[in-house]
Amino acid sequence: MKIAIAGAGIGGLAAAILIERLGHEISVFEQFHEPAPVGSGLMIQPVGLDVLRLAGAAEAVQAHATPITRVLGRSATTGRRVLDVSYGAVSGLGIHRAALFAALYDRARTLNLAWHQGHQVADCVDGQLHFADGSRSGRFDLVIDASGAGSALSPLKARTLAFGAIWGTVDWVPGVLPDDHLSQRYRRADRMIGVLPVGRMPGGDDRKAAFFWSLPQGGHDAWLRAGLRSWKDEALSLWPEAGPFIEQIVDPDQMTMARYSHGTLKKVWNDRIVFIGDAAHRASPQLGQGANMALLDAAALAHALETLPPDLALPAYGRARRWHVGIYQAFSAVFTPAYQSDSGWLPALRDHVLFPASRVPPMPRLLSRLISGTLVPPGT
Repeated sequence: MKIAIAGAGIGGLAAAILIERLGHEISVFEQFHEPAPVGSGLMIQPVGLDVLRLAGAAEAVQAHATPITRVLGRSATTGRRVLDVSYGAVSGLGIHRAALFAALYDRARTLNLAWHQGHQVADCVDGQLHFADGSRSGRFDLVIDASGAGSALSPLKARTLAFGAIWGTVDWVPGVLPDDHLSQRYRRADRMIGVLPVGRMPGGDDRKAAFFWSLPQGGHDAWLRAGLRSWKDEALSLWPEAGPFIEQIVDPDQMTMARYSHGTLKKVWNDRIVFIGDAAHRASPQLGQGANMALLDAAALAHALETLPPDLALPAYGRARRWHVGIYQAFSAVFTPAYQSDSGWLPALRDHVLFPASRVPPMPRLLSRLISGTLVPPGT
């Protein structure tokens, strides 16, 4: 088939790599003149690493990433644990989005793909892409929408979440925090601070960390007006130990606002188009599954196209991913307000009921499977 992929992000690149090997003619359309990642650090779960192995990018990813064995969050006021989940036998990986992107992009560039950069997709009609400048592509047998949360093609109407976060990349400071933990501090649920070790950037030797700070959706302008010193004073009062990371933020432009939404397409295909990644489902990153979901979608779609004729492959892809996506979307919707909201009672429930319950077997093992992405079969 002639297949167009809209978007050269994590999901789009993975789909291009995995589907090209089936013998299809792949064209990749990207709005930027040179594909590039957007964002800071993220987590790759064991199920996501399995897909990267299929794509031939796991070795490059592991060379830049750092193992994460535990997610540990404490109350900023009492110091007590309020979130403590270990990965178990197989760790996750902290990695900068640029390193993950580079591993997939470098792999994709070795393949026989047609690249169309500087093409902002505005519409798709009967297998033909329409671009923002008024031009059009040829007609394709299948269009894969991997253009993310800003997709112009996806019919998904997502619900805007009350909180997002500002993210930045700083140098890792040895000996300050555990180098195999995602470390977090919370003040109720209206303040959440986190430090994630993310390994090395492409072409660099220095270890990095992603630093994030929770903000209301409309709070970025107020944060800018208050100034860095005011923010740093508050952050240091909540988490003095993180000072060596916080003090590296010397310019507001080092921190980028990420806004989150939640929603899932009931049907992830329609005629000649199929949706993967954030074009198909969006959620808070609270469970660390965003990039993994895009990778799993790409693998499931490639498997369906490999084993079934096109008219059956797209419904099979939708069925294969339905349970995994649905379960994780449900957990994300339930858990997120306990960590990012203005609620007064949800943090109390989290700290005094949910956390103690999470320490009672078999809950630790179930939570390990939840953050590893293996609570239900991923459908790939």
